Amino acid sequence: MTSANNTSKLGVGQCTTSACQTEHVHDHSHDHDHAAGDHSHEHSHDHDHSHAEQASHSHEEACCSAPAFGPSVTLAASTSTRLVVHIADMDCPAEENMIRSGLKKLDQVQNLGFDLMQRVLTVDHVDGARDKVLGALRGLGFEPRMADEEPVKQVSPKQGLIRIAGAVVLALAAEISHWLAAPEWLVIVLALAAILSGGVQVYKKGWIALRNGQLNINALMSIAVTGAVILAQWPEAAMVMSLFSLAEWIEARSLDRARNAVDSLLKLVPDEVLVSADGKDWQRVPANQVQAGWQVRVAPGERFGLDGKVLQGLSTVNQAPITGESAPVDKAPGDEVFAGTINGMGELVYQVQAAHDETLLARITRSVQEAQANKAPIQRFVDQFSRIYTPLVVVAAALMAVALPLIWGVSWSESVYRALVLLVIACPCALVISTPVAVVSALASAARAGILIKGGVYLERARQLRYLAVDKTGTLTLGEPSLSEYGSLRPSLSDSEVLDMAVALAERSDHPASQAIARGRVASGLVRLDQFEALAGNGVQAQGTTGQLRLGKRSWVLGQNKAESSQAEQQAVESGATMVYLGDEHGLLAWFAMMDTLRPTTSQAIRDLQAQGVQVEVLSGDHEQAVRHVAQQAGIKDFRGGLLPQDKLDRIEEKLGNGLVAMVGDGINDAPALARADVGIAMGALGSDIAIETADVALMDDDLGKIALLMRQSRALHAVLWQNISLALGIKAVFLVMALTGQATMWMAVFADVGASLLVVLNSLRLLRARNP
Repeated sequence: MTSANNTSKLGVGQCTTSACQTEHVHDHSHDHDHAAGDHSHEHSHDHDHSHAEQASHSHEEACCSAPAFGPSVTLAASTSTRLVVHIADMDCPAEENMIRSGLKKLDQVQNLGFDLMQRVLTVDHVDGARDKVLGALRGLGFEPRMADEEPVKQVSPKQGLIRIAGAVVLALAAEISHWLAAPEWLVIVLALAAILSGGVQVYKKGWIALRNGQLNINALMSIAVTGAVILAQWPEAAMVMSLFSLAEWIEARSLDRARNAVDSLLKLVPDEVLVSADGKDWQRVPANQVQAGWQVRVAPGERFGLDGKVLQGLSTVNQAPITGESAPVDKAPGDEVFAGTINGMGELVYQVQAAHDETLLARITRSVQEAQANKAPIQRFVDQFSRIYTPLVVVAAALMAVALPLIWGVSWSESVYRALVLLVIACPCALVISTPVAVVSALASAARAGILIKGGVYLERARQLRYLAVDKTGTLTLGEPSLSEYGSLRPSLSDSEVLDMAVALAERSDHPASQAIARGRVASGLVRLDQFEALAGNGVQAQGTTGQLRLGKRSWVLGQNKAESSQAEQQAVESGATMVYLGDEHGLLAWFAMMDTLRPTTSQAIRDLQAQGVQVEVLSGDHEQAVRHVAQQAGIKDFRGGLLPQDKLDRIEEKLGNGLVAMVGDGINDAPALARADVGIAMGALGSDIAIETADVALMDDDLGKIALLMRQSRALHAVLWQNISLALGIKAVFLVMALTGQATMWMAVFADVGASLLVVLNSLRLLRARNP
């Protein structure tokens, strides 16, 4: 006996127009409520995901920013058309309500979807109603923009800051003049100048809201400042408007970081690449103009601009932008390369396989952007609460303005002032952005670590994982059987002689077991074979100089002959090895044991998961002994072998309802169980379109340890979400009491409102730095 120590879900199915939405359905035995649009879903054992694709666009204004979007796209399954537009002034529930009430009056509108953080509106309408929808939006005072339109030129952040800084200086001058008892006309002039410098856009947006019967932060701030002016509180009116504008500017800059966290992935791709259509004439052209089939040359240290397959050269490639792991990967002719990855020391020539907007990196970016529509339960709670918060506070302010003089004898001017202070904190902007900014930051951080999550709901719930079913082959193991040991069963033949015979047969077969025997070995040539034949389910056979030779399963190779197992052979069988036999007309000549090697990271990954309270169980179609051997190596107590896909599905159903259930596999063979689990996780999604499209979570490499990282990121997100909500509501509650008791001034209320928004944004951005929390 001799020892041989030679030791899979995003067919993205996405259309090329960036406005398309893809939809995939998982047949789950549990309920999810994914609210991405203005419609309800009733789920019974399944959940639907609807994602709107978004590209990048930079916008200066506060609260959120949006990507650029495509024009109308006709939905294949119906006669309706989907229109996706960016609306710069849509950043609050008030604007959402305004648009909803306005568009619902149109019979042609079928469905509405709102993304306030990205300022994106999705409208499903009957064919031919596009112009009516756009006209209605403009009639409401909004300016919808699509990707094929030139964006309105924005004032640069520096120019905006200079204007706001001027307003702050003027407001301070008004305050100082008032304190020094300067002439009243001077105080009024300075205050008016400050209000106009910092508040023109505020008044404009506020007027649009009021004209349409809505109250957003701009309308509330306009009313408050105007009321202060009427009460002759000129310095305070100026200070409130200038501080509000300054806080909005700071908030916008902070939000840029969250919004750009995902889009920054695409910035890893060079703008130009060195290409040739015929392999002879080379020139630099924009990457977005390169067609599939062209050849691209990549110099040492240069980033790949497109996906492709290596034609010439040898090098190593840093695939960290895709997998999150910077360990270089060897590349040779025939290997795949991906946009955004970094070439090593060798020059490579590769053939382009996907257009610029269909590279794996582009699809990952779109998938993360779409994931924002799959809201976590806590996000849906915040959305519902924010819709009733503003009306309640406004009613309270009105009642206070009337009740204080009539019941408690407070002067009318004082009661109106207190009501105005209350109005300033009536907008739920801080609450509205407290969750999406955190979720986007966490999704982007996970994507950079090689974890592609298809919705905030999965990221937020991953911390609750209690049961994880894992496939064996390709998940716990490398998925490539290797020859572990072998032995001659014919005393007249040595181990090396039977191995030479087996290699001569195996090197002509494409069966994994044959490949394991032939891998790294070359037949001596002493064994001459002809009449080679492969028999499905049995093995391979050929005619040798001394008769027929067979390599395959024991019963077939043995034929009518009889043989007893050797002790070494029996030990190999008991260890869980897959056995292959060599024989001739007289019986068995040798046995060969094949073992699937455990991944280097598997054991530590299992320990990490078990330390977090997760029960891990192996569900495999392989025979029981092989499954037992791998499970014991990995440190897993629970395992089941010989399972069909339906058996795996039944096991998942048994576990549902006892904590969060996840299944990890290759995304193809385990599709039913992956779909039924609360969270389906596909491993090794790099290069697998099916995995990226159908999995709830796709690990871009083969590191099972990233599931434990996913759980830690989920806990970090959950903590930040509740911190944000507590900050947003807590600060407002404090100032609500202060306003009612007359302890708060208007400028203090500004800090309460915009300051809370700024705090939750900055707190959320911490998740961008938490690659391995």
